[in-house]
Amino acid sequence: MGRLPTRAVLAAAIALTLAPDVAVAQSRPELIPVPGRIKMALYRPDTGPAPTVGIIVMHRTSNYLVHRACTELSRRGFLMLCMNSRFENNELAVDFEKLPLDVKQGVQFLRKQPGITRVVLFGHSGGGPIMALYQAVAEKGTAFCKDANKLTQCTDELAGLPPVDGIVFTDAHPGNAINLLRGINPSVANESNPPDAPPIAALDPFSPANGFNPNGPSNYSAEFQDRYFRAQAERMNRLIGIARDKLDRMKRNAYPYPDDDVIVIPRGGNPGSGPGASAALYVAQPGIAAVNSTAKPARLLRNDGSIVTQTIKSVFVANPKLSRDNLRFGTGTKIYTLRSFLSANAVRARHALDDVDYCSTNNSTVCAVQSITAPVLFAAMGAHYFIRANEHMYELSASKDKDFITIEGAVHGFTPCTRCETTPGQYSNSVKNLFDYIATWLNDRYR
Repeated sequence: MGRLPTRAVLAAAIALTLAPDVAVAQSRPELIPVPGRIKMALYRPDTGPAPTVGIIVMHRTSNYLVHRACTELSRRGFLMLCMNSRFENNELAVDFEKLPLDVKQGVQFLRKQPGITRVVLFGHSGGGPIMALYQAVAEKGTAFCKDANKLTQCTDELAGLPPVDGIVFTDAHPGNAINLLRGINPSVANESNPPDAPPIAALDPFSPANGFNPNGPSNYSAEFQDRYFRAQAERMNRLIGIARDKLDRMKRNAYPYPDDDVIVIPRGGNPGSGPGASAALYVAQPGIAAVNSTAKPARLLRNDGSIVTQTIKSVFVANPKLSRDNLRFGTGTKIYTLRSFLSANAVRARHALDDVDYCSTNNSTVCAVQSITAPVLFAAMGAHYFIRANEHMYELSASKDKDFITIEGAVHGFTPCTRCETTPGQYSNSVKNLFDYIATWLNDRYR
């Protein structure tokens, strides 16, 4: 094995990767040598008092060694441990129930750092379900992830996870499986996707007859939406049946492979879960309030730093091209193994929005937060489509110390949505506002 990068080399790589205004925030990140396949980069504040709070940032498969939170929160006085999991850039291999073991290494590392008295998890996007699962098991034990209702269960490897002191969820999605459910195209008539099998016309989300607009926001009727969401659940349940049947045949030595196989999901591109163009109706029609708006008045952090309480509607702009890309192999097809599909991407449902068995998968922030009592903050981005999801998770959270805020005009990656602006610079402070709010929330509890 080659030498680990020096601190200077790592800092230079990070500086090239990040935007200039972020890169200068932390000049001494260091790569931490760790056994196994995970990676760790430690960000210390350049100035000020020694940190007492350590924060872990990690995603299921993405490279989070240079995540924006690493620099933004280290410049605000926190010790940041930014990690890549053992499944970095390898969605095909994900065994979701193994990921808490990677988080555990980070927690144990931070607990040993001089001066650190509190450890907090940072769950952005697909990091949300991981951090939620970790803490739910840490608080409730392996009975949580071994429940017989789960499509896949954890093992005793997860026994004794050390609990953390809180979790910050930033535009965390409800779970990869829920995202796939809501983004899958139910008009596929044949899972083999033969060229002579046209889509089911009554379920085609890209048909103008059903309300699709190729040039702007679509307008699907309430009747079509209900029929579509039920058909999405039916297709997901059908795929689960296919995968489980093949694995059962393997157990009986009645299948060509004894261990696993691939499962190809044509037109399965889903939002918020890696590359893929979505067939989610709320991408083509942002006006679907059940996803893109709060259900009741909530707190909105305005661009000028003020906070108002109102019903919040996403300013997300429809992208018809993204939806049409769902038909392509490169952007719209999902490829998993049978086991990675069931572990990280499958969930039982009867209706994609209103009747989901959230606890049938361990990859479910919605399920896990119901077993977490540590303080939690949910921060939704006001120019994305997880506003209602984060409000829902906030409502279900078992924590007595919980908060929910939406950042005006922020995209999923926290930066301003310039496409959404009606005046230049309308959402220019989204990054600063988000991390200032997080820093205040943390300092109020842990310092």
